[in-house]
Amino acid sequence: MAHNTTASRVKRFLGIRPEDELHDADFYDDGLYLESEPSAKEALAHLVPTADGIKHYFRELFPFWGWIFHYNLTWLLGDLIAGITVGFVVVPQGMAYAGLANLPPEFGLYTSFVGFFLYWAFATSKDITIGTVAVMSTIVGNIILDIRATQPELEAEVIARALALISGVILLFIGLTRLGFIVEFIPLTAIGAFMTGSAISIAAGQVPTMMGISTVKTREETYKVIINTLKHLGDTRLDAAMGLSALFGLYFIRWFCGFMGQRSPTRSKMWFFISTLRMAFIVILYILVSWLVNRGVSDAKNAKFKILGNVPSGFQHVGAPEINTEILSAIAPHLPVTVIVLLIEHIAISKSFGRVNNYMINPSQELVAIGFSNVFGPFLGGYPATGSFSRTAIKAKAGVRTPLAGIFTAVIVLLALYALTSVFFYIPSASLAAIIIHAVGDLITPPREVYKYWQTSPLEVVIFFAGVFVSIFTSIENGIYVTIAASGAVLLWRIAKSPGSFLGRVQLQHASRDSILKKENVDQSALDGEKHSAYLDLGRRDQSNPQVPITSPYPGVFIYRFNEGLNYVNCARHLDKMTVYIYKHTRRTQLNKYDKIGDRPWNDPGPRRGQVVDTEEIASKPKLKAIILDFSAVNAIDVTAAQALVDLRTQFNKYTDPEVVEWYFAGVTNRWTKRALVAAGFGVDRGHGVERAGGAREDVVAVAGVDPDVTVGRKEKERGSGDVDLEAGHAGSGEKRDEIAPVSSGESRPSGKRLAPIYGVNRPYFHIDVETAVASVVRNLERRRDTEDSSLEVF
Repeated sequence: MAHNTTASRVKRFLGIRPEDELHDADFYDDGLYLESEPSAKEALAHLVPTADGIKHYFRELFPFWGWIFHYNLTWLLGDLIAGITVGFVVVPQGMAYAGLANLPPEFGLYTSFVGFFLYWAFATSKDITIGTVAVMSTIVGNIILDIRATQPELEAEVIARALALISGVILLFIGLTRLGFIVEFIPLTAIGAFMTGSAISIAAGQVPTMMGISTVKTREETYKVIINTLKHLGDTRLDAAMGLSALFGLYFIRWFCGFMGQRSPTRSKMWFFISTLRMAFIVILYILVSWLVNRGVSDAKNAKFKILGNVPSGFQHVGAPEINTEILSAIAPHLPVTVIVLLIEHIAISKSFGRVNNYMINPSQELVAIGFSNVFGPFLGGYPATGSFSRTAIKAKAGVRTPLAGIFTAVIVLLALYALTSVFFYIPSASLAAIIIHAVGDLITPPREVYKYWQTSPLEVVIFFAGVFVSIFTSIENGIYVTIAASGAVLLWRIAKSPGSFLGRVQLQHASRDSILKKENVDQSALDGEKHSAYLDLGRRDQSNPQVPITSPYPGVFIYRFNEGLNYVNCARHLDKMTVYIYKHTRRTQLNKYDKIGDRPWNDPGPRRGQVVDTEEIASKPKLKAIILDFSAVNAIDVTAAQALVDLRTQFNKYTDPEVVEWYFAGVTNRWTKRALVAAGFGVDRGHGVERAGGAREDVVAVAGVDPDVTVGRKEKERGSGDVDLEAGHAGSGEKRDEIAPVSSGESRPSGKRLAPIYGVNRPYFHIDVETAVASVVRNLERRRDTEDSSLEVF
């Protein structure tokens, strides 16, 4: 009964009837366990930061605090070797990738230094390396060309540094607010298509440089670059000797070291390090060759083939990046693709290596790491940096132990900046192009992986090739947008068209596989265990054996499973399917409800004039008695889905008038879902034990044996339900969880224990599984039938 309070008066004023609300304590006073509904106050309290939560947040911001005090000499040796190894790779790569960004080579070294120097303090991955990467450098180069086409007064380095700073701030915000889960919306096929299309585009753009062809515009669409390169092969210069031989040398060294490593497993580590240093070997070799050929040349333009030229020593571009409204308006349209590429490359690589090396990464914290790197990098001259796949693989195989290895790589880059810049003058540009082509080759998704995509999800292979083709025929940016948009559309399509299935019962027992393979007739009494029920798709879309009969649990009782959730997008599809199927397999309670043709509704006009209805066939169908909804795959429902269930209940009640359809729910584990269903009028006995529908109810509940001394609180909030995760739908870590096996009503209780219900007795229509729900339905229907038979005997 509603209490006469100010809240009740306000509700009445708004048209809300307080007397319709459930007050369980007014009806259940036997001390049994009752479920309490979650409240908005409870959810808001969960969102308020606590002292422990704030401490945990700051501990997550600086994860090195958990391992730095355990640092030892063994870790130091592993980090030193890995850091130096990566350092010899990143120096030539950094200078080469700076060319892709249309920047002088020293900017690649600046960017790499900052990434290695800062990342370790915020890292949750020991393997990842932040610095210049081919794809991001290409994107930056395209952005610079695009902006300078309309605003030539803006220098390339100004654009690149401003782009790094703003994108770093965006990533830092996403990471600090712990929104890193958004990266999960980018699927593997989209990443694979993006990387493959980018690799092909980058490699195609470097071929003219490697061949010494200067008449090809390498920033055009990839297919045009390929065609124009083939047209101008006759313009090949001496650079081709430096480029092609370098490319051949890189692949030969990798193949030879791999071959020798397999042939001599005991020396595989040595051959691995030799293979890893192949880029450094090639650079040193061709610097020597170039110096011998171009001795006495002081101006790079006078060299016999194109060389890198002067590289200034030290940090020559220290200072705050230039930011104004003109620059911001220029880079704003390019921020989405920049942020997406930074996200994709870094998170995909770090998660992959985390799984391989048995540790977990925190996506939000990783965004904090690359955010800080890109915020502080521009102050030393850096442009946008993210995780590198090739260097991360080298670092992992080199035996890295902690993220601190990045410091040793930063030292190598620093030495290169201050001690080796005069040597870099002679590096052939064609050899750097060969290094880029060799590096991006590993980014192309191999055919065996594409075949796995096909075996897993053919539709996603179409998305994969669409992304690759769009990248080749338009731009890398368009390829990213197409794959992400197409993947999102497929996700929405699958949600909207999510399948549901009607279930039937199968009696199961256990048998050895050998007895089945021998095709022997086995005595069922000799099988292991007692018979138990399982519920399978009546349409056999689950590939169950058609020889095994699937039966209805009870005439007029239907079990429906939502296989992928229930929400406003797919509820109409599910409920329409239920309506058509149930109408087809049942009959109205009143066969002759409409005496006159004019009384029939337009959507159920009956047979045409002169046609005879087979009343015997209709009468043989069962009446609709009850519906069991399997919510084991449903985490939450929205207002639209709840209202759709209410409308369907009203429709079925008219169909079965004067009887009422009973609704049962199995596997509802989210407290907020229960609250929504209860608010819609489901799941509870509004009569509170009063006789209804032909007799008193006797519901079946799942119980478990508990110690007699254990006190079971009446309300869930009395046992710590305040710690609730609204999104996950279960109690927090502070609640003690015990795994208990359900005991069906009527079975002997364990010795010395009493039986306690697993779910609250105030929610009799919510059951732990389908089997318990079926048992409750059958018991109540049989009790109703016995009551009706007794009434007939009296008359």
